[in-house]
Amino acid sequence: MDTLLGGHDLCLHYSSSLKEKVTMKSHRDRSYARWRTYAHSCMSDIYRVRVLILLCLVFGSTLFISRASSIMGWSHDRQTPRVFPRSGYTVVINTWKRNDLLKRSVSHYSSCQGVDAIRVVWSEPTPPSDSLRSSLEGLVELATRKKHRHVSLQLDIHVDDDLNNRFKPLDGLSTDAILSIDDDVLVPCGTVESAFSAWTSAPNSMVGFVPRMHWIKAMNLPLGNYEYSYGGWWSVWWMGTYSMVLSKAAFIHEKYFDMYTNQMPASVRQYVKEKRNCEDIAMSFLVANETGAPPLWVKARIYEIGSTGISSLQGHSEHRTDCLNHFVSLFGCMPLIATHVKVADARHLWFW
Repeated sequence: MDTLLGGHDLCLHYSSSLKEKVTMKSHRDRSYARWRTYAHSCMSDIYRVRVLILLCLVFGSTLFISRASSIMGWSHDRQTPRVFPRSGYTVVINTWKRNDLLKRSVSHYSSCQGVDAIRVVWSEPTPPSDSLRSSLEGLVELATRKKHRHVSLQLDIHVDDDLNNRFKPLDGLSTDAILSIDDDVLVPCGTVESAFSAWTSAPNSMVGFVPRMHWIKAMNLPLGNYEYSYGGWWSVWWMGTYSMVLSKAAFIHEKYFDMYTNQMPASVRQYVKEKRNCEDIAMSFLVANETGAPPLWVKARIYEIGSTGISSLQGHSEHRTDCLNHFVSLFGCMPLIATHVKVADARHLWFW
């Protein structure tokens, strides 16, 4: 660090003996320099004219070639084509005993232009009724009448009540992008499309609408490591820093669902199941640990239409803090990376 901050002088140093030799040589060459001055002054004007003519010729040739290439259809671009993710995205809705909110959510997201499929994560003790299935299918059909894209609907039934179910691998996907969403969160379709566009530029990252932060709380001197605390929205707003985007409203590559279920330490999933909390933090740990990069927050207005949830319970922040520190111990490190970068639609800003 001292080297970078000026502790080490990168300039070359001359020794004293070398300085003396340079001084003696300068005296011997002084007379020769005087003689050269006159000849140089006479020739310099000629050289300048020649250099100027040469530069004009080079510039004219370059301009002609560039224009000729566009006229004749020549192309010098030999760059490797970019590989884009498969078009469209799948909306994965996590629901729990709120059929009215589920219907509203399915109807809304089915109308978004880029949606390829709707998958509902069902973890309730009783399977969905036939009337509910029929109602959801009717809402999808109604919402997609004006679209040129067919939207399929599938309910993924899980026999156990486990928050890890929302990240179970999904068979039959035709997209790489998954919009993970809670049944009580509505994101305007235009905002969803903007976030999807941002995700396509960084498909290995989580791109979402709800930022959170981890803060260093104290240092555990006996163990020599840090203790962390969970920072909610107000700490993000106050400090302008975040290190997570919650999976209640975020784009995630479908490969991370397989990694979460089959590669992440089983102890992490067991902790989530027992505590009934923090599956979103676990996914943030997984992605950050895999990429070594922060997530991307899309700053936009979203609407939470539910009145109850885990986040409304007393002691929620303390439980999340416990999750952070427990996951650090299970992962063996703190993989989350803080950032100040955010994406915003310039059309909705007062100033560019």
